[in-house]
Amino acid sequence: MIETVASADMLIEEVIRVKKNHLEPDMTTGREKRLSIVSGIHGDEVAGQYICYEIIRRIKSEFTKLKGIVDVYPFLNPMGLESRYRDIPVIDIDMNTVFPGSADGTVGEYIAAKVVEDIDGSDICLDVHSSSVYLKEIPQVRVNSDIADDIIEYASRLNTDVVWVHPSSTVMPGSIAYALNDIGVKTMVVESGVALTIDYEYCSQIVEGIFSLMEYMGIWDGCANNTHMPKIAADADVAFVNAESSGIFIPSVKHSGLIKRGGEIGKIVNVLTGSIEEVIKSPRTGVVFSLRSYPIIEEGSLVARVFGGPDE
Repeated sequence: MIETVASADMLIEEVIRVKKNHLEPDMTTGREKRLSIVSGIHGDEVAGQYICYEIIRRIKSEFTKLKGIVDVYPFLNPMGLESRYRDIPVIDIDMNTVFPGSADGTVGEYIAAKVVEDIDGSDICLDVHSSSVYLKEIPQVRVNSDIADDIIEYASRLNTDVVWVHPSSTVMPGSIAYALNDIGVKTMVVESGVALTIDYEYCSQIVEGIFSLMEYMGIWDGCANNTHMPKIAADADVAFVNAESSGIFIPSVKHSGLIKRGGEIGKIVNVLTGSIEEVIKSPRTGVVFSLRSYPIIEEGSLVARVFGGPDE
């Protein structure tokens, strides 16, 4: 059932409408588990749209297997998606900084408040992202260390390559994950791919993971095709690699590939002089789970993240 969660008038005679698809069995008892899936907070992240479509399509095609409630919110920032703009257009606010919002606040805060109000009561919420135009990400789940003990069993079912446990001090207040966890809705951030594109292989991997999670929660009476057992990463297991020069980044390693400590991640070159400004080496042995996608780079920009245990 399609429901309007929130609507608000804009100054340009546009109306923002946030909708959800509410899916539940024909016969309910009132004790069903509830999973909420949100996407499209950033208007340039489109992979979540395909993931939401596949979740809804498969549930409808095998509806008798549905034993709980699934609420799918494909586009929390619909005008941003329409215009391929990361923030909320016109008011230029990153929507993932205004949660939990306010019913008496700005348009963005009002929408955020209504969304949080609607999701409240869910057992689990998945916040689906697809990085930015700058970095490509391996399929991963990000969780707050404050709730890791309670949620790691769920995160491990999502068929991703990595579950990254962040210290609570690094989790951004104002994000939907922070706001929902604060009111007791266990929330995980799912990240993969790169903005403005759909990596169908990554999306299919995550879709299978979501059905695996639904099966584990007792929401889905079926067998998910899980093929990945994620490695659990603490911040100490992740090395951040930043550029010390400006220019064009030319990668030497494949995204999601293995690299040895001291191995070459890529080069930064000067297109005016034809010279190599910097050869970027990996500080540890591991998997390149984030890799620069947009080639123009400035000094200090993040080039890669490498996940691995202590080097021998």
